[in-house]
Amino acid sequence: MGLYRRFLGNQIRNYIFGSAVAVLAVGSLILLSSLKISSIEYFRLLLVLALSFVIMVVLEIGVFINQIRPIRTALYEENLNLSMLEEAYLHTHQLPKRAVQRIMGPHLLGLSLPAVLMTFWMIYNGWITIPYFYLILAMCGAVLVSCMHALIEFFLTCTAIIPLIKEFRNRALEQYGVDFSLEGHVFVPIRPKFLVSCMLIGTFPLFLFIMATHIRLNGQEGPVVVVGLQSYWAWASMVLLIGTLFSSIAAWLLTNSVQHPINELYQAMNQVKDGYLVQMQDEYSDEFSKLVAGFNMMVRGLQAREQQNRQLLDSYFTTLAVALDARDPYTAGHSLRVAEYSVIIGQLAGLTGQQLDDLRKTALLHDIGKIGVRDSILFKEEALTDEEFDQIKSHPVLGENILRQIEPVEKMVPYLGGVRSHHERYDGKGYPDGLAGTNIPLHGRIIAVADAYDAMTSNRPYRKGMDHDRALAILEQGRGTQWDPEFAGLFLSYFGRKPEPLQTGYTVKTG
Repeated sequence: MGLYRRFLGNQIRNYIFGSAVAVLAVGSLILLSSLKISSIEYFRLLLVLALSFVIMVVLEIGVFINQIRPIRTALYEENLNLSMLEEAYLHTHQLPKRAVQRIMGPHLLGLSLPAVLMTFWMIYNGWITIPYFYLILAMCGAVLVSCMHALIEFFLTCTAIIPLIKEFRNRALEQYGVDFSLEGHVFVPIRPKFLVSCMLIGTFPLFLFIMATHIRLNGQEGPVVVVGLQSYWAWASMVLLIGTLFSSIAAWLLTNSVQHPINELYQAMNQVKDGYLVQMQDEYSDEFSKLVAGFNMMVRGLQAREQQNRQLLDSYFTTLAVALDARDPYTAGHSLRVAEYSVIIGQLAGLTGQQLDDLRKTALLHDIGKIGVRDSILFKEEALTDEEFDQIKSHPVLGENILRQIEPVEKMVPYLGGVRSHHERYDGKGYPDGLAGTNIPLHGRIIAVADAYDAMTSNRPYRKGMDHDRALAILEQGRGTQWDPEFAGLFLSYFGRKPEPLQTGYTVKTG
C-alpha cells in the first residue's frame, strides 16, 4: 500500500536525519575535534565508530520491524476484524514513545558498548593513545547524544503517524461504523514531554561544551594547564549546576503555562459533558486565548440550541395538551389550568427549578391517555356502565404507555409516575394501582388536587360547574381521604382558607 511505503520512507528519512545530527555530527565533534592524536589513530577511531554504527543499525532494524509489524499487518490484511484494527490504531499512537525506547535501548547500547569495548582493546594494545577515563566521558557523551536523538525522533514520529491514524479511523467507520477515539487517554503526558525537552535543550550544549573543553585542555602540556585542570571541574560543576537549575525552573514554568490552561479547558469540557454549559474565564494573552474564545463560542451556541430545544419541548407539551382539550369543547383549557394550579401547589410546597418544570409538564399531559378512550364513552351524557367506566379508568395507564413510546425514553421518566397516578386516592381507594399515602408519586398527589378542583368548577354536558367556595369545601372534606392533606391544605391556604385539623382518631391507610 502506498500509505505504508510513504510512512516507511518518512521513518527512514527521520532516522537518517536524527542520526546525522545527534550521533555522527555531534559525536564526531567530540571525538575528533577535541583530541590531539595522530592521523592513523583518527582512522582507527573512525573505524570503531563505523563498525559500532553497523552493529547498532542491525539491532535497531530488528526492533523497528517488530514495532511496525502490527501496522503493516493492518494495512495489508484484507479481512481485518475490528479488534485487530483497533489494536493497530492504539499501537500507532504509541509509536513516538516506542521510538524513544528504541533509541535509548538498542540504538544507544548497540553503538556505545561495541565502541567502548573496541576502543578499550585498542588503548590496551597501544594502538590509540588516549586516557582510559576518556571512555567514561564517551559513555556520558553517548547518553547525551542518544537523548537528543530520541527527542528528535519523538517529534518527527508524532508527525509521521498522523496519516496512519486517519486511515485506521476511516476504515473503522466505513467497515464497522465505529469511530475510534482515545476517549481522553494520554499515552505521553504533556508535562513530562515538555520538561524533558526543555531540560535537554537547556543542558545539552553545556554538557557538550564542558566535556569537549576538558578533553581539549587535557591534551595540552605545561604546568599552567595542569593547574588549570585541577580547578576546571570545580568551575565546570558550578556551571552545570546553575545551568541545570535554570533549565529546570524554565522547563517547569513553561510546562505550567501550558498545562494550566489545558487543565482548565479539560475541566470546562467535562462540565459541558455533564450538562453544565458554563463559559471559561479568558485570562490568557497567548494563543490559548483563541482556544478559550472558541470554546466559549461553542458553549454559547450550545446554550442557544438548548434554549431553542427547551422552547420547542415546551411548545410540544402545550400543543399536545391543547389538542387533547380541543377534542371536547367542555374541557377546553382543562390541562392548562391543571398545570397552572399544580405549579401553584408545587411552589407553596417548596419545589423549585427543574422540579417545578417537570410538575408542569406532567400536569399538561396528565389526561393524554384519554386519546385511547372512544368518543362515545368519553362524551356520553348519560350514566356510564361499569364496563364503560372501566375504560375511562384505563386512561392513566394508557397515558403512561403513550409517553413510553417517546424517544429517548429516559427523558419521559419524570412524567410517567404523575400521569399514571393522578387518580390514586390518599386512602388507597383510587386507581389504577390502589396506592396510598406517600406511596403515591409526588406529582400524582399534587395533580390530583388541581385536577379535582378544575373538574368541579368546570361545566359539563350533564351538569353546571359548581362555585369556587363549594369546590374548596369539598377539598377540605376530602383532605386525608381522597387527597394528600398537605397539598390540599396548601391549595386551600392559597385561596385564603385556613385548613381545619384532621379529625381526631382518623387513620390513613398507607398500603
